[in-house]
Amino acid sequence: MRKEYDFSGGIRGKHCKAYRKSHAVRIRKNDGTVEKHYFTEIDGSVMLDPDIRGRFPDSQSVNKALREYIATH
Repeated sequence: MRKEYDFSGGIRGKHCKAYRKSHAVRIRKNDGTVEKHYFTEIDGSVMLDPDIRGRFPDSQSVNKALREYIATH
């Protein structure tokens, strides 16, 4: 961060719940067009907390761990 950025009045996690519920990403292309992608929980996405996410390198490893858990419970 640059020293001129001042986040001292910010509130950590203020928009976290809304972001996890749904969000959109706009991608500006070189030809001037804009692509918009929507992400919601309905799409089957699952947001992992950082401490959990660090233990799984990809979706396959998460699914494998969940299947093993389901099989034993």
